[in-house]
Amino acid sequence: METKKQKVKKSNGVSAVWVVLACAVVAFVFFFGYCGHSSHFDTTASHHPIDFFGTYYQGGFVVPIIITLLLTVIVLSVERAIALSKAKGKKKLLGFVEAVNGKLNNEDLSGARKLCDEQGGSVANILTSALLRYEDIDRKEITNDEKEAMVRKEIEDATTLEMPTLEQNMSIIATISTLGTLMGLFGTVLGMIRSFGAMGQEGAPDSTQLAVGISEALYNTATGIGTGAAAIISYGYFSGKIQDITNAVDEIGFTIGQTFTKRSLKK
Repeated sequence: METKKQKVKKSNGVSAVWVVLACAVVAFVFFFGYCGHSSHFDTTASHHPIDFFGTYYQGGFVVPIIITLLLTVIVLSVERAIALSKAKGKKKLLGFVEAVNGKLNNEDLSGARKLCDEQGGSVANILTSALLRYEDIDRKEITNDEKEAMVRKEIEDATTLEMPTLEQNMSIIATISTLGTLMGLFGTVLGMIRSFGAMGQEGAPDSTQLAVGISEALYNTATGIGTGAAAIISYGYFSGKIQDITNAVDEIGFTIGQTFTKRSLKK
């Protein structure tokens, strides 16, 4: 049993903590170091922005926080794409499933194991564990229904070991889908407070403060909504990919179990 469990290799992936910290450094350097540079503002006493980056700088301190979340979504999406590609293995998952099912229907276990060795990845690891269990219990004097149940249990255990790797960092992306929008709303509220503060002064409204407040509100809103949308799209896409992998494992697991059922019918 110990040997079979070692077949299921577990990858630690990329730690989301370090990703967030690295993205935060990039975001704050970009915002305060580049967008806030004097080259993006005029040299007069009013210090008005002269291009997009200078105007974007008026969005306030919440903007780099949202940019951090956006960069985190991008980096984790790339990381998940690479991780799930490795999990599926070298060939297309659908073709691999059909090939393995063909071998199992012909009770060619050695051929099925060879396909798993060539494929690699989490799916192949799970199936290799199931095939090893199949060969182990096939020689035991128990009913075929009991054998089928034991193989299904092995697949469930192996899948449980692999799922944390497949789903790693997905919760972070899901959290950012909400947090990004909320941070944008928070920045919008701060910008509106500044705008109303400028309008509430005695005499003529401070046009500069009013413009800064409106800019802060709009840029926070746009960046926050964009970040939330990107996170939602990423989470939905990779959740579908993970579901495809689990469906493939379930399909082949069902085929393995059916080999015992066919034997019972033959008898």
